[in-house]
Amino acid sequence: MRWRDQRQSRNIEDRRGLGRGIAVGGGGLGVLILAAIVCLLGGDPRQFLESQQPQVQAPTTASNSVANQQDENRQFIGAVMGSLEDAWRQILPQQSRARYQDPRLVLFTGQVSSACGYADAAMGPFYCPGDNQLYLDFRFFDELRREFKAPGDFAQAYVIAHEFGHHIQNLTGIMGAVQRQGQNNQLSVALELQADCYAGIWANYAQKQGRLEPGDVDEALRAAAAVGDDMIQRRTQGFIVPDSFTHGSAAQRQEAFSIGMKYGQMKQCEPFK
Repeated sequence: MRWRDQRQSRNIEDRRGLGRGIAVGGGGLGVLILAAIVCLLGGDPRQFLESQQPQVQAPTTASNSVANQQDENRQFIGAVMGSLEDAWRQILPQQSRARYQDPRLVLFTGQVSSACGYADAAMGPFYCPGDNQLYLDFRFFDELRREFKAPGDFAQAYVIAHEFGHHIQNLTGIMGAVQRQGQNNQLSVALELQADCYAGIWANYAQKQGRLEPGDVDEALRAAAAVGDDMIQRRTQGFIVPDSFTHGSAAQRQEAFSIGMKYGQMKQCEPFK
């Protein structure tokens, strides 16, 4: 992705280093998915995470190489957010009746407090509708590369664009309508797939801006498949339970992203009819 000359977003709050690291017992991908669902449905992730018996670890001092990588990540995130803001400032008022407003992205390490409650890095990146903010611990990028086998800067950009898509859902009222239905796996899957489709709409915009490089789309599709419910369940428990899906299968997530990128139209991302 060509991002180094992209405008840097001003809507980033850096809380890195303000908290202590936490290792969550029984954590991993299962905790990431379940805690994210709790937050998405309007619950308090603190109760869920506390039930996992957290153990506090002392913070460690980052080496120069790690610090340099963190600074590179910070610039990258600023550029991606700047592009997402520019895209949706145009797209949302043109294609819907919703009024656009920028979200904020909060960078943190280990743990963070949000309007959705306490959150741990094990949750991965998430969006909180209560404060219109995205939350990210850069360690997820390492997990995306190592655990999910989805390397590349555009794979990372896809993750941020997906969470930004939840912000768009919040602005249009879709997210609130789903939350009022209570816990419903089918609606949860539809919500996640629409966010994937919105990520594809941004990719369509970025491509028209000349920001994409060869292989970028493949990186995003690889990441979308890697976080499919079937892929995660097969990796973590060895078998698949479709009725328990909350985010969609690998094929569904790839298809949703591809539809958004192909058409660049919000009306093509409508699972709620």
